[in-house]
Amino acid sequence: MGFTLNSSGDGTILRPTLLPPPSDAHKYSRGHAMLWSGPVLHTGASRLSAQAALAVGAGLVTLIGDSAALTEHAAHVTAIMLRETDMSLACVDDRVTAFAIGPGAGPSARQAVLQILSLNVPTILDADALTAFEHDPATLFGATGPHGVMTPHMGEFRRLFPDISTDNTAEAARRAADRAQCVVLLKGSETWIAAPDGRALVNRHASPWLATAGSGDVLTGLICGLVAQGVPVFDAASIAVWLHGDIGVRGGPGLTADNMIGHITLVLRGCLHDASQDGSGSCT
Repeated sequence: MGFTLNSSGDGTILRPTLLPPPSDAHKYSRGHAMLWSGPVLHTGASRLSAQAALAVGAGLVTLIGDSAALTEHAAHVTAIMLRETDMSLACVDDRVTAFAIGPGAGPSARQAVLQILSLNVPTILDADALTAFEHDPATLFGATGPHGVMTPHMGEFRRLFPDISTDNTAEAARRAADRAQCVVLLKGSETWIAAPDGRALVNRHASPWLATAGSGDVLTGLICGLVAQGVPVFDAASIAVWLHGDIGVRGGPGLTADNMIGHITLVLRGCLHDASQDGSGSCT
C-alpha cells in the first residue's frame, strides 16, 4: 500500500491518502515488522503492537523473545510469526524493515534497545524502552538516529528531557528531536511530531476515548507497520497518530485496546484515494 501524509497550512495533520498495493505485491514487498516481546505474563502490550502492525499493512510481522513468552503468544496469535531469540538477535536478517521495542518489554529493555539500535534498522521506541534510560538519557541519545522514533507521553518526556520546558509542547518536541537526533512524538490531547531537521506537525483529530490501557501500544504498532512498508519515519509517525485518532473517533464509548485493532480496516478504507479528503473526521 502507498500512504501519503497530508497537512494543512498551519501544520495540522489531515486524513492521509491511501493507495492499494500493486497487483504484483507479495508479503516481502510489503515489509517485515519485528517487535520485541515482553516476558511471560507481560506479553499483552507487545502483542497489541504486533496486531496493529499487521492490520495497517505490513506483509509480515514477527514477535521475538524467550521461549516462555512465545508459548504465551502462541495461544493468542495465528498470522503473526514467533521467533525465539536472546540478546544476540541472531534471528534478525536483512528482510526486517522496521523494529519496535518498549511495550511490556520489562527489565531487559535497556540492553535490548542498545543492541537493536546497533542494527541500523528503523526503530520505534516506546514505554519501557524509554524509561529504561531515565537516569542516563545521554546513552540513549548517543545511539538513536534519524531513522528512529520516540513516542513518550508527558511523564516519560519529562524524565528523559528534564531540562526542557513543556509549557509549549511544539517547542518541547522540536528541542527533544534536535537533542536525540530522531523523530519525537509527544503524546497528548494534541500530539506533536517533530524531526531533527526542524519539521513539526500536530494531530488534533483524536478522542478522549483513547485514554485506555494499551492504546499507546496500538499506536506503536501502527508506526512500526507503516515504517516497515517504506513510509519515512516522520511521515509514518504523523500518519499513525491520525489513524489512531480516527480509531478513537469511530470507537467512542466502550473502546478498549483489544477492539481498537478491529477498527483499523474501516479507518484505512476511509483513507482510500477516492474518499473525501477534507480531513474533517471519519468517513466510511
